[in-house]
Amino acid sequence: MSGSLCKSLYGFSGEQHQQGLRFEAGEIIKVLQVADGGWWEGERDGVRGWFPASYVQILEKPISVSPLPENEPGNSPLPEGWQSYMSPQGRRYYVNTFTKETTWERPTNSPGTPKSLLSQKNSIPTVNGYHTSGSPLHQPDQPQPSLRKPSSDVQIPGSMSPSKKQIKETTITINCVTFPHPNTMPEQELLKPGEWSYCDYFWDDKKDPQGNTSVTGFEVLLQKQLKGKQMQKEMAEFIRERIKIEEEYAKSLSKLSQISLAAQEEGTLGEAWAQLKKSLSDEAEVHLKFSSKLQSEVEKPLLTFRDNFKKDMKKFDHHITDLRKQLASRYAAVEKARKALTDRQKDLEMKTQQLEIKLSNKTEEDIKKARRKSTQAGDELMRCVDLYNQAQSKWFEEMVTTTLELERLEVERVEMIRQHLCQYTQLRHETDMFNQSTVETVDQLLQKVEPAKDRELWVKEHKTGDIRPVDMDI
Repeated sequence: MSGSLCKSLYGFSGEQHQQGLRFEAGEIIKVLQVADGGWWEGERDGVRGWFPASYVQILEKPISVSPLPENEPGNSPLPEGWQSYMSPQGRRYYVNTFTKETTWERPTNSPGTPKSLLSQKNSIPTVNGYHTSGSPLHQPDQPQPSLRKPSSDVQIPGSMSPSKKQIKETTITINCVTFPHPNTMPEQELLKPGEWSYCDYFWDDKKDPQGNTSVTGFEVLLQKQLKGKQMQKEMAEFIRERIKIEEEYAKSLSKLSQISLAAQEEGTLGEAWAQLKKSLSDEAEVHLKFSSKLQSEVEKPLLTFRDNFKKDMKKFDHHITDLRKQLASRYAAVEKARKALTDRQKDLEMKTQQLEIKLSNKTEEDIKKARRKSTQAGDELMRCVDLYNQAQSKWFEEMVTTTLELERLEVERVEMIRQHLCQYTQLRHETDMFNQSTVETVDQLLQKVEPAKDRELWVKEHKTGDIRPVDMDI
């Protein structure tokens, strides 16, 4: 077969094979290699590549298959319309150019069909259902071109297509996503080894707590983000309650400092008492400032951090969900095309069996149509698988990008909260320090309280006379 010329019956894009040869219908191709599995290697305009055998028809080769002389020694001339050829095995066979019938037995001049047709049609040189002179012949059903996954198991030209059992052993589809089969799964290196990154651990779906519906790994990540935002909101509410307490406390201290109780105490003790009351007013001012800073430096940032958080999460959710829906749609198309191919192959097999029972031109034409439809169904399946793989690749890329973005946002959120809680403790420490300094003044004055000194000062101010009474004289 090598070196034969063939003519393309249909156009072939070459995309279904890693080394596909592209051509249009009606082009002449030189056959370089014929392999099992329905694929041939050919050359066109200096370009080599592989293509489905069912897409071409072998052209007549006059040198190797030209009719032999009609007059054979010791035999009468062949009837009208019959020609003699020699098979590669050196055995003579005969072809009726009118009815396209072939036989090993020499036809006679008697009317009718030769007594016995070829019982072993495959021994006559045939290619893709065609006699080398161009006459259509029955050909056993050729295996359909196998489907290839870009990521693995590239079909070697000329190798047999893997069986369905083999495919099921190498891959498994869960909720329209294709994974390596656990029994034959090659070791996969993590995208970010040692980091426990979101992009490595959320590809599969999981059952909800009730075990009813499936939740995608991406939804699990979104739920964590939303929970984190809720926790952040509750922290802000906690700080708000703390601010209210500080404000109420400051008002109470300020009010207490203005009460005139014990205002008439005098001396160094009176001075210390006045300072203590004043320290309450100062402390009230400190707590008011503390509450104000809590509001501006802690509560407000917690509430305003990522105002568009829910909007961003919804955008991420819609984007990944749309890609997942598209993947499910592509998977449904693959299953539909797979069923169509199975039906076409069954139809071709049935018509082939009919031809073996009853030979006729009409049956051969039906087989040609069935083979063409089967080939087209195979091409459609390969196209659908290619679109599915493209959709899954797009979903995969967006999952990696988006999960890494969610991971970055989570780290940013935690770091922001940590910084503002540190700010809270710093403000609290500063408030305590200020209050302590205020109380220290009171402590110092209390240490200076001298009852004797107070008595001296009070006596000097309030004395009424220092002359003591004496006894009366008689």
